[in-house]
Amino acid sequence: MAAILRRLLRSKNHHGHGERGRDKNKNIRLSASVDCAMGSGTGAGKDAVGGGGGVVPPVTRDANGNNNSRFLPGNVDQADADNGNVNANVNVGPNMNIRAKSLDRGTGADYNANRRASTGRVPLDNVKMPTREHALQVRSRRLMRELQEVRKHKDGVFEVDLVEDNLYEWNVKLYKVDPDSEFYQDMQEMGTEFVLLNLTFPENFPFSPPFMRVLTPKIENGYVMDGGAICMELLTPKGWSSAYTVEAIILQFSASLVKGKGRINRKTKKKDTYTRSHAEASFRNVVKTHEKYGWVTPPAGDG
Repeated sequence: MAAILRRLLRSKNHHGHGERGRDKNKNIRLSASVDCAMGSGTGAGKDAVGGGGGVVPPVTRDANGNNNSRFLPGNVDQADADNGNVNANVNVGPNMNIRAKSLDRGTGADYNANRRASTGRVPLDNVKMPTREHALQVRSRRLMRELQEVRKHKDGVFEVDLVEDNLYEWNVKLYKVDPDSEFYQDMQEMGTEFVLLNLTFPENFPFSPPFMRVLTPKIENGYVMDGGAICMELLTPKGWSSAYTVEAIILQFSASLVKGKGRINRKTKKKDTYTRSHAEASFRNVVKTHEKYGWVTPPAGDG
């Protein structure tokens, strides 16, 4: 009889403990993802949610019902989760980490400020990358401003015309070079009024250089290459700076003609006129050569 009474008492205590365990668990249900590194905890910690030695501390609230301790390990209850107040990592025990899902993580400046404060940087999904439309707008505004500036000059050094009213392709007439140069003498003797240049501006201008070439006359030396390509470092991607203006490019070309001892070819035939495709191929070769040797005079065999 005594043995039967002892079994009944043990059964009652076992069920009572289970009910209390379920009641306790009601207060710590979260809308959360749980990572659990199972350990071999001992003692009272095995009855806690962590299962690894941690005991959930009680939740304390102020007069307005706000949870004052929700950022301490384990102090998160269902009311906080339901109200969207959980937005932090919560350590329930030494072997368990609850990453609470934020029900209202915020948007715009507030969200970015929170992320920046916690990680030191704005999340990539909130970084706006420049669009092609924006790049085209930048190019148009820059070229309109430069066109207005060059047309203000009345010194007669050069003038600009749009090719078929295309803002992104210019023809430039260079009227003046150093009057003491041989090139200037050639211009006077041959009745050449100007050097005609063509510039085309890529979509990402001014962050990439324009392509400039000579159209007429046919020039020997003076850093003018086959097809009318121009060998100048500032016209290459590595030598270019967005601070350079069209005026600076033209004046640099004028100086290069003289420095490179450029002369007008007096034997030019119509079939020898410059073409764009030839100029582009020649310019690619020039860039490749100078990338190999730097901007110094390369071996004769490499052009």
